[in-house]
Amino acid sequence: MAAPLVLVVLVAVTIRAVLFRSSLTAFISERVEVVSPLNSWKRVVEGMSLLDLDVSPYSGDLFHETPLIIYLFHFLVDYSEIVFMLTDALTAVALYLAVQEYNKVLFKQQKLYLELNKYATGAHELLRMPAEMYYIPLKVALFYLLNPYTVLSCVAKSTCAINNAIIAFFILATVKGSPLLSAVFLSLATYKSLYPVTLFPAALLYLLQREFIPVKMSSSGFWILTCQYSSLYLGSLAILVCHSFFLLNSWDFVPSVYGFILSVPDLTPNIGLFWYFFAEMFAHFSLFFVCVFQINVFFYTVPLTIKLKDHPVFLMFIQIAIICIFKSYPTVGDVALYMALLPMWSHLSRFLRNIFIVSCMLVVCSLLFPVLWHLWIYAGSANSNFFYAITLSFNVAQILLVSDYFYAFLRREYHLHHGLYLTKKDGTEATLILN
Repeated sequence: MAAPLVLVVLVAVTIRAVLFRSSLTAFISERVEVVSPLNSWKRVVEGMSLLDLDVSPYSGDLFHETPLIIYLFHFLVDYSEIVFMLTDALTAVALYLAVQEYNKVLFKQQKLYLELNKYATGAHELLRMPAEMYYIPLKVALFYLLNPYTVLSCVAKSTCAINNAIIAFFILATVKGSPLLSAVFLSLATYKSLYPVTLFPAALLYLLQREFIPVKMSSSGFWILTCQYSSLYLGSLAILVCHSFFLLNSWDFVPSVYGFILSVPDLTPNIGLFWYFFAEMFAHFSLFFVCVFQINVFFYTVPLTIKLKDHPVFLMFIQIAIICIFKSYPTVGDVALYMALLPMWSHLSRFLRNIFIVSCMLVVCSLLFPVLWHLWIYAGSANSNFFYAITLSFNVAQILLVSDYFYAFLRREYHLHHGLYLTKKDGTEATLILN
């Protein structure tokens, strides 16, 4: 499997290298679907220029990346193209290894459940076979590296690529069962974009499951591992924040980065839900509705964790998708990360209900984004309503996609334990309704 992965990486790097040398680079780097005020390379360059002049990059309202990012590129700015291509390659390799390890764990669990007779006798056709699981890691790497969304983000030098790499390594460390590395990478992801804090329960549940520790308040093992992982996570996050303070000798980055993410002051159009709504709203209602919008990312964590406590990796996938949909400044690079994980759940295809419609919606919306932007900004024959309408359609398609996979996952789990063909007491076929 190493040779096909290397081939995919080489093809992906070649495509990116060609685009970096083309005239499309400047056009792509200005696209509002690809970059946002948080991750725009243009703003990173401006921040580095201010730093060279001994002016705080956070003194104005231009730069909103974290201090470690600006210091990283301060030394690597001449090799930025290589850095972004290498970042995408490392992300794909991390996802490949994570899925490979997860498949091994899943197959062992499935074998154990079969020995314990935990599956219904009529549900064996739903079980996953080694032959079908063999190519899934490669498909995940392929879906990430050759996804147009990922390619566009790389060519635009969006720092979203770095965020994706950190989350990919967090998934790998968690699946490998390393609490230290998992906590470190999760703290890095939280430090960079705040929202990944919602991945904490999924990681903790997986580590508990891997150590065969029951999720019970009365279990001492549960509290020991929870305290250990929480301490590692909070300690790593505190080190990152304090290190940022020592680099700048100022706390200016806190309101400029995290305050900016939460308060959404920049209403530049993007593929998210915030910008149009708050551009049209009276100022004195703004704070209340910002809280209402922001709570969406965090609100679903508790019920989903309770429902999927036995399936933490699927919970992780759902949470990453929810972050992408409901974050304040999303880009297509965020969408690419969770879409790369879809091959992991290819066994759910028989239970998916809306996949064709959703696929068509996503493709059509992706094509219409630049068209409606041109009609609004350049041709003047449309207005912001047109662009926001396609943005809403794109996010509705994502919500339908995630909810469809959630439904399919729950239905498969039910059939595994109760049988594939359900009958009523009178012997007629029963219809399964999931509430």
